[in-house]
Amino acid sequence: MSFTKDKPASDALLLVLLQNLAGQPLPESEGLKLKRVQLAAGQTLFEADQPHPYVYLVRKGLLKLHYLLANGDEWVKSFSHEGMFFGSLTALKVGGLSSFEVMALEDSELERVDYFELEALAARHPTWLLALYRAMQHFAALKEARERELLTLNPEQRYAAFAQAHASLSERLPKKDLARYLGVTPVSLSRIRARLRP
Repeated sequence: MSFTKDKPASDALLLVLLQNLAGQPLPESEGLKLKRVQLAAGQTLFEADQPHPYVYLVRKGLLKLHYLLANGDEWVKSFSHEGMFFGSLTALKVGGLSSFEVMALEDSELERVDYFELEALAARHPTWLLALYRAMQHFAALKEARERELLTLNPEQRYAAFAQAHASLSERLPKKDLARYLGVTPVSLSRIRARLRP
């Protein structure tokens, strides 16, 4: 993993995303301290149970956000690819620790900002507060949709929904990671794909 020095916010995709969420320019944005992070495929961005109060936006590449269980099993909670943002909510508070691990599935480039810097801006400017509020709304909606799929759809339906919503992404994912995301074995995933193949 490599970091650049602080980059000016003027060319930051994360800033564009936050401005779009706020619906207007964000004051003091020129002083936002952003870092670019480069990850090779297979590298870990951060581990669980570590202080990590950062928000990321994926400029290019693909990452998996996952839990590692005590018995060595893995549960994939989500994937992040170009244009998506993420962070561990449990780490975005004073003394908080990350609850999951993030690993690059492809060579990836990300933007990183300290969440406490965003909070400080939100404390001074209502437009920043609105941007963060809408970002949390977006994150909560994704989480709710994921929970609904896990609780109400069978594995075949989950795969069909994922393939329809993320057609290009499903081709980029290793089969074992997609299976873990869907809550099935790789063998079961192969059978589901065979049944649904036209």
